[in-house]
Amino acid sequence: MSNYSSLREAADNHGFRIGAALNARSLRSDPSYWKTAKNEFNAITPENALKMGPLRPSRKIYDFTDADAIIDFGRAHGMYTRGHTLVWHNQKPDWFQAWDYTDEQLEAFLRDHIHTVTGRYRDKIDAWDVVNEAIADDGTLRETVWADAMGENYLDKSFRWADEITDADLYYNDYGADAVNKKSDAIYDLLSDLLERDVPIDGVGLQCHALGDHPDPDSVAKNIRRFRELGLDVQITEMDVAFPLDDRPENPLEEQAMYYQAITEACLEAGCGALVQWGVNDANSWLRSFKDFPERFTGDPLLFDDNCDSKPAYHTVKETLADS
Repeated sequence: MSNYSSLREAADNHGFRIGAALNARSLRSDPSYWKTAKNEFNAITPENALKMGPLRPSRKIYDFTDADAIIDFGRAHGMYTRGHTLVWHNQKPDWFQAWDYTDEQLEAFLRDHIHTVTGRYRDKIDAWDVVNEAIADDGTLRETVWADAMGENYLDKSFRWADEITDADLYYNDYGADAVNKKSDAIYDLLSDLLERDVPIDGVGLQCHALGDHPDPDSVAKNIRRFRELGLDVQITEMDVAFPLDDRPENPLEEQAMYYQAITEACLEAGCGALVQWGVNDANSWLRSFKDFPERFTGDPLLFDDNCDSKPAYHTVKETLADS
């Protein structure tokens, strides 16, 4: 057994970042939530507060209240902070309609958004997910309002605009590309092209939402290594582990623990610098509320249960870090 009193202590000792996505509501209202976040993690990501929709309630107004609360919490407790996300096709403001703008106006709109948000947190955020989920599941460039206006060049511009303002590391982030597969091949080619064009990109975020189909850990390690060979940092940015309700294993907590352990081992072996789970505890998991997911998947995908008590997966991750 490990002598470390917390997951954070084990991660700090190894020089590894272990993180969680935070929401401001729970941070303000639930003492168990913020104590767990503070004591057990050394890295945080605002779950929704920095996305364009929540951040911009009206055309000319930014509301940084929730984002400030999360980021200030992280700074107060010496945590590495990831900014998520500057450019995405989802969670745009309700008032925003792309057809109200010319292509040139959309470009100016996105540039101003990136400059404003990165400027506010210039000295407070360590890494940004600049572009999120630009590749579709079939490996092609996803059709979005930004791609429609600027073509693939919107990625180049977004990273350059962020680099004009912040010294934070700049990441591309996506799901379904954790292991070597058609989508991760497409992302590899995309990032290779960006680097050849001297686009300022520092890393890639692999989300690792393991829902039903759990990516093979050996393939995850191989994928991490090939992105690192491009000169990019790699982080697991949004991890959770759930099972289909109609195909739940006999011992789901044990199976979950074994998979968290395997991915942690893959990260350490391949040189991945961080593992961030998508939430602090099960009660706050997005799987409890997103679309039809509550009817499809188990709603207990994280290291801590509804009451912020540690689960078997917590102990396997801590032991893996302690033994590495």
